[in-house]
Amino acid sequence: MSKLMADPAAALEGVLTDGITIAVGGFGLSGIPADLIDAVRDSGVTGLTIVSNNMGIDGKGLGVLIENGQVAKVVASYVGENKLFAEQYLAGALEVEFTPQGTLAERLRAGGAGIAAFYTKTGVGTLVAEGKPHAEFDGVLHVQERGIVADLALVHAHTADTDGNLIYRYTARNFNPVVATAGRVTVAEAEVVVEPGTLDPNHIVTPGVYVQRLAKSTGRTKDIEQRTVRPRPAAVGA
Repeated sequence: MSKLMADPAAALEGVLTDGITIAVGGFGLSGIPADLIDAVRDSGVTGLTIVSNNMGIDGKGLGVLIENGQVAKVVASYVGENKLFAEQYLAGALEVEFTPQGTLAERLRAGGAGIAAFYTKTGVGTLVAEGKPHAEFDGVLHVQERGIVADLALVHAHTADTDGNLIYRYTARNFNPVVATAGRVTVAEAEVVVEPGTLDPNHIVTPGVYVQRLAKSTGRTKDIEQRTVRPRPAAVGA
């Protein structure tokens, strides 16, 4: 049965409620499920816990949920690009659980693999480790981190088939594969949607068994947080 829905709003119908935890793929503005994020905004749900590497920038990506007052807590590794996010955190209006970037990726991977918790050296002796169980392995102290299982996972893929098999493109892959496995319900958007049997099985990154619903993304402009280019070389003979 095809998992393709009419549009992102239809793909999220019945799975959005106040207070749920949503894991979101992407890194900054690269590989974010922008259409699905906009559909969450338009739904009006509130009290959300968002698990993502960071919260985009003001007015872009997950930043639109911050602006709309829909987010109560964020689990992330980085704040810096979103001024409103930082302001709300510093004002105590938004709860933030900082997690080292590699630890965040592993917490999502662990949740998707059915691993309740794991130990890591990262964060020992810092605020990140306060209140968490510790154990010593080979003479080195480690801190326990819990796997993350979200109520809903949102991801962006470049190509999908209607069975939900996903292929990502270059750096837009980033957190999407681990987020896709960590949701009790996973909804994907894809730029290209093809029929089953079209994709080379060797190229599939996220098998369709992890994806419950799919929508085709719109042809929107892909924003870049910080555009940095080399100066043009001086013209010959100038």
